[in-house]
Amino acid sequence: MTTTAIRTSALENSASPATELADLQPGSPISRGFALRLIRCPDDDLPALLAAARAAKEQFKPGVITYSRKVFLPLTNLCRDYCGYCTFRRDPSDPGAHTMTPDEVLAVARAGERLGCTEALFSLGDKPELLFPEMRDILRHLGYKSTLHYLEAMCELVLRETSLLPHPNPGLLSAEWITRLAAVSPSMGLMLETTNPDLLLPGAAHDNAPDKAPFKRLRTIEDAGKQQVPFTTGLLIGIGESPEDRVETLLAIRGLHERYGHIQEVIVQNFRAKAHIPMASTPEPSQGEMLRAVAVARLLMPNVNIQAPPNLNAPYYEELLDAGINDWGGISPLTPDYINPEKPWPHLDELRSCTERKGFQLRQRLPVYPEFLPALLTKPGLLASKLQNSHDLEGLAIQKRAA
Repeated sequence: MTTTAIRTSALENSASPATELADLQPGSPISRGFALRLIRCPDDDLPALLAAARAAKEQFKPGVITYSRKVFLPLTNLCRDYCGYCTFRRDPSDPGAHTMTPDEVLAVARAGERLGCTEALFSLGDKPELLFPEMRDILRHLGYKSTLHYLEAMCELVLRETSLLPHPNPGLLSAEWITRLAAVSPSMGLMLETTNPDLLLPGAAHDNAPDKAPFKRLRTIEDAGKQQVPFTTGLLIGIGESPEDRVETLLAIRGLHERYGHIQEVIVQNFRAKAHIPMASTPEPSQGEMLRAVAVARLLMPNVNIQAPPNLNAPYYEELLDAGINDWGGISPLTPDYINPEKPWPHLDELRSCTERKGFQLRQRLPVYPEFLPALLTKPGLLASKLQNSHDLEGLAIQKRAA
């Protein structure tokens, strides 16, 4: 490197982030180097970061914040992974261990349908039958070879018998299973969480959680991209990663989206400490860390939907809007957040009020975002037929009057 290049690089690194942010063209993704500086920007520069992120959001989808009205279907909470932050998973002998029956799935879905829901969010442990003979017995009794076979059947049941659209989050998937689930659901999801493999080490968040290996999760997300399946992913902050790790995780997601164009949504989710988990004494990320992560996600991916869970950030809803989100994620009028049961969903009227105070209109969407609908509607079969009757001219959910 020449002396002139060294001097230029030094000047760039010493320049105020606020100055560079003021010159940023909304809609242009920032570089890795700039993101690494912004993720640790001083408090004095935070207002400028948030202003740039909000401007980028408005360039992308002006004037509107969306949400999905959903029911949460915890198909099974048995799981072979033991994550240090999880209260959802159970061993078969644990109190509260449960696998839903088809009748239970359909009853919840129909109750949600009566309340105007359009999404059936399936959450479940990752392939519990590989670890627990009890789960193999449950599946045998239900008539299925694996948890994924059962999930596929329940997605088809909800799709056939109700107006709800399934959105499964089943963990790692092979290319074959992505194809199969895409036939009965318009979108699916898998949180990348982090690209730092050190979190798999003894005592770390993903110790004894083999399905959380970053390379495995990246492979599933890429396989979905190869099939053009609308995909939701994201990162967890506060589970032992560094701010720089957060940037690298976002860059990995951005790289896959640049290659395949299938990332419909990036969730920035903050760790919340809970009693009786291995990470109960782990400090939660600060509000400033959360806002920086959301804003940097927006600036790295200015044309991707960015979401942050409102129930994990109450009462700081308006601050998240300032940081550049354009979606609140799934909100249920019926079922709790089984992953974070101590954090209830905000009342929709409350969320609407704070959204409107910031100058936005709150609109209900489907589990699949409008920009991904046209390709799905060209496919033959029940899924396309259901989608055709579910969306308005803007690709958002047709408003249904609650019964």
